[in-house]
Amino acid sequence: MMHEKYFELKEKQEALLTRKNEINEEFYNGVYDRYEYPVITRHHVPLHWRFDLNKETNPFFMERLGINAAFNAGALYLNEKYYLVVRTEGLDRKSFFALAESDTGIDNFRFIGKPLTWEDIDEDETNIYDMRLVKHEDGWIYGVYCSEAKDPDATPFDTSSAVAQAGLVRTKDLKNWERLPNIQTKSPQQRNVVLHPEFVNGKYAFYTRPQDGFISTGSGGGIAWGVCDSIENPVINKEEVIDERRYHTVYEVKNGQGPAPIKTEKGWIHIAHGVRNTAAGLRYVLYTFATSLDDPKQVIAKPGGHFIAPYDDERIGDVSNVIFCNGAVVNENNDVFIYYASSDTRMHVATTTIDKLVDYTFNTPEDPFRSLPCAIQRGELIEKNENLLKQNS
Repeated sequence: MMHEKYFELKEKQEALLTRKNEINEEFYNGVYDRYEYPVITRHHVPLHWRFDLNKETNPFFMERLGINAAFNAGALYLNEKYYLVVRTEGLDRKSFFALAESDTGIDNFRFIGKPLTWEDIDEDETNIYDMRLVKHEDGWIYGVYCSEAKDPDATPFDTSSAVAQAGLVRTKDLKNWERLPNIQTKSPQQRNVVLHPEFVNGKYAFYTRPQDGFISTGSGGGIAWGVCDSIENPVINKEEVIDERRYHTVYEVKNGQGPAPIKTEKGWIHIAHGVRNTAAGLRYVLYTFATSLDDPKQVIAKPGGHFIAPYDDERIGDVSNVIFCNGAVVNENNDVFIYYASSDTRMHVATTTIDKLVDYTFNTPEDPFRSLPCAIQRGELIEKNENLLKQNS
């Protein structure tokens, strides 16, 4: 017998799932639009994924397998639908991947099917998260994710030290997934690995993030470039850092590739995350840069400062003051949908266009890296605008 409480909660959830999302008119920067509501929260997760609906076995209608957060989603635009592979975290801290779809890309996202699973080839893998989805020119859809395990070299009483590596799966239909071997590099820690969408000189190319420790970069850090001959045996022998960390910037402590780069007529546009330290802890923001179409590891443009940072309520959550993006798509109208998580809690979308993204990335001034040159840079803009205002007065 179905519990009557289910129907009450189902009606409330349906109102959430069908709620129309509107552009946030209070926010404006000319680059992208923000929206009033998140596109995915833990409340979007289906009730039958969380509750035992049987009144006999769950007389008080308790949530048996609760959800803590839904965030850091990979994204794909396929057959005129918008798909998110959501990092869905249970109350036990374990994350799993769940597929959600929408016809609009800005609202009405619904989880479908069941949590994604594949052959379990690594018994040491404890947690999985932050998948980047890439439709490669070889015809497969690939997912690269963080595969986390307990550090085998940790002392007996150290129950928090971990090792991160890049897990790899692929699919043709988003339903059946094939697990491939982890991507091998010479770095002891490897997160935020992204597959380039095209072959480069006949090879599979990756953006990596070499790092000494699970949290600290040590002698590593930066967004790196590496290639391998086989995707079935992905071994990267050389990593070349193409976008470094730098003192007193938004990417001072750490940085990493977000989603796969977006191809435009002027270059590949990358959305990356940067991390700096504050008195309140680490602050994560997004920034962009562009690389050459002829040589995707050559940076040709890089605006100064952050692209998207926590805004209003986005600042608060499980891990506050964090914006993270590992999913972005472009539709047939060249509209760009940037899916970002706020504070390790929920998913949002920002929308722009290819033209705006190119304009921002190539025409926004670079960071001069020092305060006085920054002041001079702003003064030049002020003087230019004052002259224009005088001409039109």
